Amino acid sequence: MDDAPRRTVPIKLDVPEQRRGDLHQTKQQFLHCANRTSDWAWRYDDYCITSKNKAENALYDDLREETDLTANLVQKGIRRAIEAVTGGVEKLKQGEKTSQPEFDSWSVVYDKRSATFNDDHATLSTPNGRVKTDYVLQPESEREGTPFGRYYESDDWDASTATLQYDEQEDTFSLHVTLKNPDYEVDGAERHEAESPDDHEKNGVVLGVDLNVTGVFAVTSTGAFIGSADYLNHKRDQYEQRRGKLQQTGTRSAHLTIQSIGSAFSEWSLDWLHNRANDLIAEAQSGDVDGIIFENLDHIRENIANGSQFQQWAYAKFVELVEYKAESTALFVDFVNPAYTSQRCSHCGFTHEDNRDDKAFVCQDCGHEANADYNAAKNIANRYCGYIHRGQKSRGGWATSQLALKSGALNVNGEYTPAELLG
Repeated sequence: MDDAPRRTVPIKLDVPEQRRGDLHQTKQQFLHCANRTSDWAWRYDDYCITSKNKAENALYDDLREETDLTANLVQKGIRRAIEAVTGGVEKLKQGEKTSQPEFDSWSVVYDKRSATFNDDHATLSTPNGRVKTDYVLQPESEREGTPFGRYYESDDWDASTATLQYDEQEDTFSLHVTLKNPDYEVDGAERHEAESPDDHEKNGVVLGVDLNVTGVFAVTSTGAFIGSADYLNHKRDQYEQRRGKLQQTGTRSAHLTIQSIGSAFSEWSLDWLHNRANDLIAEAQSGDVDGIIFENLDHIRENIANGSQFQQWAYAKFVELVEYKAESTALFVDFVNPAYTSQRCSHCGFTHEDNRDDKAFVCQDCGHEANADYNAAKNIANRYCGYIHRGQKSRGGWATSQLALKSGALNVNGEYTPAELLG
């Protein structure tokens, strides 16, 4: 549980006149997501749904179709409703009277994926792109004792989330920014400075993931083999064969059957991808890693350019689902240039096309042998670590990073840390 102290700082915004309507549209669609979720989750004659995962699995795709919001804002709308439903259920358990939550007040919840928080302005996601909103601030000399000066401008406090609000009487927008201080811990009523972070906190650990068109669907640098791409393709082929036979029939009944089995296969495919995304998130959490690293999506599309549109959709959708599910955890998702990750030896670094033969990898220089996809997953993670080692900025703000292995972690200098020393 994250017990870092929090402070909320209200900041008035100067919104360009031509973009004010975009913020109002964002609010309308955000509340639509919350109210649709409340309608679905609140069940008088049955039991209320208080699981965020169940709500997201059931409603996310429909709400993305019904709105023009980004994935993150749709998710925030769903979660706002589920939190309210959960509160209502607790009241009912205590014998208090309550009713289905309804959302009509002006508010939109943002985090770092849908907003950026800068020194003097914020950028906010809307259905019509990002809106830059300047802060309305006091002169710098007068801000020292204000919440903005004490918390927002302090290097010790980090902006994490914010709620956008609108005052109808004054016709003004404001952003209520929530900041966290990870360098303090709360111990009962006493607040004290935490001990210096250990090496694991300074150095992030990442999980490399190799996605495949054949064989195992996803392979991680920790040696987890997740799903079967062959099985997914087989189910698609079965559907296509049945659809082809029905098309030859040409009757109205056959046409209706095609629509029915197409809808059923779409639901099955999405459910299968959801489950595989859950498997990957679970693997990352069990390995106590900080981030999940994929190859750049453009490379994935190039690899399957000669395949079906279904394959292209499936792999892009899987990554989208992982990003979406990671938002409810401490994990982040990032990408690396994929060049030669399948040909490079993760043991010695020697790169040659003859190193890989389908699913077998044998280094032509050092003789290292491994499953080719597992070898590639380690290279993906190691490449990200190399970026950080060379001074590029990590998602976690680390100085260095390590790649997660089956029984520990390895940094770019080849130094191994056993799993029991990472926590």
